[in-house]
Amino acid sequence: MNSRERFLQACACKPLDRPPIWIMRQAGRYLPEYRELKAKSSFLHMVQTPELATEVTLQPLRRFNLDAAILFSDILVIPEALGQGYHFRDEGGIAMDYRLETRAQIDALAPADAVLEKLSYVSSALGLLKKELAGSKALLGFGGSPWTLATYMLEGGSSSDFARSKELFYTDRPTFDALLEKLTDALITYFKMQIEAGADAIQIFDSWGGIIAGPDYGAASLQWIKRVIAALPVDFPIIIYAMGTSPHLTDQAFTGARVLSIDWTSDLSVVRQTLPGNVAVQGNLDPVLMNTSPAIVQRESTRLLESMRGTQGHIFNLGHGIMPQAKLECVQTLVDTVTTWK
Repeated sequence: MNSRERFLQACACKPLDRPPIWIMRQAGRYLPEYRELKAKSSFLHMVQTPELATEVTLQPLRRFNLDAAILFSDILVIPEALGQGYHFRDEGGIAMDYRLETRAQIDALAPADAVLEKLSYVSSALGLLKKELAGSKALLGFGGSPWTLATYMLEGGSSSDFARSKELFYTDRPTFDALLEKLTDALITYFKMQIEAGADAIQIFDSWGGIIAGPDYGAASLQWIKRVIAALPVDFPIIIYAMGTSPHLTDQAFTGARVLSIDWTSDLSVVRQTLPGNVAVQGNLDPVLMNTSPAIVQRESTRLLESMRGTQGHIFNLGHGIMPQAKLECVQTLVDTVTTWK
């Protein structure tokens, strides 16, 4: 069984001798070869150049025996395609080129089909990767959830309190819904494009799902994710990663997603017991462990593997993205521990 088959079998909750493994943000800042490439090119240029995006996507697979590649890109390509560009602040964090202030600005955003032309570089990169991988590894596409994308667009970039996004949700639901409708339609078009280009699975990042009040998570975020999934091919593997939403895992399990990616604050073996048997789980080692030592990584990853022994439908991953401070020897130990586990 090759890596791609292993990954797809795990998504389908089939029995396996070991879980497949990939790492959120596995292509990026912790790799010296990435930093070397980044010194010659901006992040946005790499994202928008299919050959460079392909190279960055493949870099971690050359070092580590990972079972999946995830396209090197950014969730904010969707707002950009709709007419609201983004850049990185000198002091850190993301800034949108402008902030959505009015209903007229929302109405002026481009229609969903603009995605096909504006983000054709994503389709091209996936095509190149499909050819390079030749079916040996699973190929993952991704995008942000409508709610998470809306927070960047309404806040004007990264935020510490998300006050404007939440205020719009509570004070002007028609305008809020108009924005979420636009984003939902754009994501459906985008994900269909990724699937047609060869993605084996798609991960939806609801990174800020946990910042809305619990009783409002469904209306603000989950109903829109559900609409996206319902518009995609039946049984296509969709992974939901929604940080800080552990009280809503059961609701997420009934969205049509095949896999729920769990942050590190939950006990994964308990989550596995509480979810339907046909929904796989992904995760959920604390990313900070990659900054420690190989001995600690081996101990903690083995503990997680043992806690999941005898279960089906587990994809090994971190509970969030790998940090820039991650040590290569720790990543190597993690991959070796999982791939040799019996």
